[in-house]
Amino acid sequence: MESFKKYLAEFIGTFVLVFVACGTAAVLGCADLGGYLLTALSFGLVIVGMAYSIGNVSGCHINPAVSLAMLACGKISLKDFAGYIIAQFAGSTAGAALLMLFAGKESGLGTNALFQGDIWLSLLIEILLTFIFVLVILFVTSKKEHSAVAGIVIGLTLTLVHIIGIHFTGTSVNPARSFGPAIFVGGEALKNVWVFIVAPFVGSLLAAITFRFFGSKKED
Repeated sequence: MESFKKYLAEFIGTFVLVFVACGTAAVLGCADLGGYLLTALSFGLVIVGMAYSIGNVSGCHINPAVSLAMLACGKISLKDFAGYIIAQFAGSTAGAALLMLFAGKESGLGTNALFQGDIWLSLLIEILLTFIFVLVILFVTSKKEHSAVAGIVIGLTLTLVHIIGIHFTGTSVNPARSFGPAIFVGGEALKNVWVFIVAPFVGSLLAAITFRFFGSKKED
């Protein structure tokens, strides 16, 4: 039952992330400064809200890249990793389905896109942004004394990477967040969604390696 509760929490958290944050991008667009900043802030605020609600249940990963880093650092089991991944992708798909009902496919549902049509540049920016985001998560959650502010720090960091990343790719840093909307929008979004699945996983592993390098002496 405890495992089911954790997976359900991850489903709900990812559902909210896609419906609310991707929904903000879909409804407001990012063509002007207001929509751009509100979209970035929306992603960050969802993380803050979820961190202080479901955080005690599942750790509030709501991101397969975060779960992979936690697995690589020995903070979750392989069984939970698999359960989290399934729940996150399912939550994203459900969130995108409901968003399409309200905003319509033509809104784009907050899908990602290649930067200047270049796969390699898009991979690079997403790897870098995910590395920054996940590294912050690993460090801020590594000490119990940081627990009171961890949700705020992580939310602000996600806002930060969106502020720079929206211009380039729309910012993924989260394979599940990209998958759900792409499934329903189709076309180029679905064709290129692999970039926004692979790159966050690579960035996540690099962050885990870096964290273990810096944290090894303290752990010993």
